[in-house]
Amino acid sequence: MAVSEVSLKLLIDTKNEKVLFAEASKDFIDFLFNLLSLPMGTVVRLLQKKDMVGCLPDLYKSIENLNETYMQPNASKDVLLKPKVATPASGFRLLLTDVASTTTKVYVCKCNNSNYSNPYASHDPNTICPRCSNRMAYEVKFVDSRGVVTYMVMDDLVVTPMSTISSISLLNKFNIQDVGILQEKNVTMGMDEGLKLLKESLQSKSVLTKTFLGNSKIYSD
Repeated sequence: MAVSEVSLKLLIDTKNEKVLFAEASKDFIDFLFNLLSLPMGTVVRLLQKKDMVGCLPDLYKSIENLNETYMQPNASKDVLLKPKVATPASGFRLLLTDVASTTTKVYVCKCNNSNYSNPYASHDPNTICPRCSNRMAYEVKFVDSRGVVTYMVMDDLVVTPMSTISSISLLNKFNIQDVGILQEKNVTMGMDEGLKLLKESLQSKSVLTKTFLGNSKIYSD
């Protein structure tokens, strides 16, 4: 099932009004890593209404307005405007609500439920099972074997595994002498926050601060 929103915990330096880091789950990390797989056409389409800088939105608009007669035969503008996006088996689709995905699926035949030592599998549900000659139309459900893992995400989106030692080292790195200035804040990232994070990741080194704090006062929860 696709995830529509994710939660994360921010550690905020209230004195400098800055996010030091976020404590995040695998879903948020999947989202961040999948930003690198987005085609440029998808990025422009997602951000063109978010004051995206540069001329790529103009190029995108010109392709939208281009008459189909100028395209190659059997070619569609959607290949550029709405390209397919590879998504993980977990189905995390926070931003890409209307984009076709190329998620890899695995199918087996029902005879695999029997006591056979060498089961067959296929990516095509229309494949004929070499053992029983039936279609291999039963989709195998993906199970993540990594369990619950927590990650630390810096303001500039650097990702590392979460640990007590790394948290303490980070406080020393930022020269935090008074822990009283630190504040924890739970936030939820949905569609709007996801788009803002994508935009800020292209033009800022303070992505979490600008996405979740903005210009608002951080002292009141």
